[in-house]
Amino acid sequence: MGSLGDLTISRFGYGAMQLAGPGVMGPPADHEGALAVLREAVELGITHIDTADAYGPRITNRLIREALHPYPDSLHLVTKVGATRDAQGGWPQARRPDELRRAVHDNLDSLGLDVLDVVNLRLGDAQGPRPEPIAEAFETLVELREQGLIRHLGVSNATADQVAEAQSIAPIVCVQNMYNLAQRHDDALIDRLADEDVAFVPFFPLGGFSPLQSAALSAVAARFGVTPMAVALAWLLRRSPNILLIPGTSSAAHLRENVAGAGLVLSDEDVAELEGTGR
Repeated sequence: MGSLGDLTISRFGYGAMQLAGPGVMGPPADHEGALAVLREAVELGITHIDTADAYGPRITNRLIREALHPYPDSLHLVTKVGATRDAQGGWPQARRPDELRRAVHDNLDSLGLDVLDVVNLRLGDAQGPRPEPIAEAFETLVELREQGLIRHLGVSNATADQVAEAQSIAPIVCVQNMYNLAQRHDDALIDRLADEDVAFVPFFPLGGFSPLQSAALSAVAARFGVTPMAVALAWLLRRSPNILLIPGTSSAAHLRENVAGAGLVLSDEDVAELEGTGR
């Protein structure tokens, strides 16, 4: 098990972004199938679902509400604010105080909640983190937390300096950044956060792999008789105890395959083979 502040959750969670339509816009082609994936996640023991009102927009949150509300006491929903959607499917910034307040209330409404367990402030842009001040935006979320609308705060798509800036304003329980075996620029940050009991939640567990790295991943997966994704997820779980996973899928079968990674035990030799190509 893992933790987000005082919330105990499964280290293996579920990212709901892919439940929306193509390009994370509009409704899914298979509405009932999307509901089935969410229900399967809970049946598999997953107690951490990552979402955002911008997915769809509002589509994913409404699917979560339809499938799972009233929510089990053990289930914790983590959302993010700081970006919206445009007609072209882009992700323009929405980090002014009024935009953030509206986004928090929209998430509460679409999820059917009185308080959000965790809200991440999404920073940067679609290309990655960007160095920029975050105080005004983060302080707005702190005010909403003080009003009782949010339990815990985190940051997403953030530089190490932005993480530190946020922590200088108020406690955070998680950092959600791109990180995987092939993209390890946050190694030092992960280790620092582990010492502080702050969760690190990587996204894109298979993003940015070279052919050589993919070949090593496939070789280890073949020995175990599992998918490369399962091996990539198992490596992340082994990398640090503060890492929480949120792989996404719109398929119940793929979800079960991904969960297999949570029980996979990699040997030192397996890790050496994987990391020999990951640097």
